[in-house]
Amino acid sequence: MAEDIEQAKRPVNAVLAGPYRHPFHPILVTVPIGAWVSSLVFDIGSRLVDDPGFLAKGSVWLIAIGVVGALAAALIGTLDLLAIPTGTPAFRTGLTHMSLNLVVTAAYVAGFFWRRAAAEGPVGIGPLVLSVVALAVLGASGYLGGKLAYHYGVRVAAESTQAAGYRSAARHGS
Repeated sequence: MAEDIEQAKRPVNAVLAGPYRHPFHPILVTVPIGAWVSSLVFDIGSRLVDDPGFLAKGSVWLIAIGVVGALAAALIGTLDLLAIPTGTPAFRTGLTHMSLNLVVTAAYVAGFFWRRAAAEGPVGIGPLVLSVVALAVLGASGYLGGKLAYHYGVRVAAESTQAAGYRSAARHGS
């Protein structure tokens, strides 16, 4: 079991996934999360202002940026998933996390084309509801991503490495 835990902490490919103790996936997910949350703000704003066109178009761009960011995060996240031993609760959690993220990304791709086909004006209720639901699913997936890192320690430094940050400089002459 200790071997399995150590395996999940090490990258499959350090160049692509990030070196030990510095995975790239957590920083990459900030792009789609930020873009998609911002797109919802633009959606709501487009329904509140007199000239909604700018906000509605901005929302489409934000969705596109989020999709591109999600694809990059998914590629690197897949490498992290491959580091987890199969048949474990951590691996099943990782598969669920990945599956939810793929559903969210597909929803935003659909929303992108739905909006592109729509007439000028504020964002319609349908695309707005789709974004709200997709963000809720993304929140559930994020919870599972947190569980992978903080509960199972996937791609997190070993406890012996973490302990170094808590040694007193006065006691250890550092």
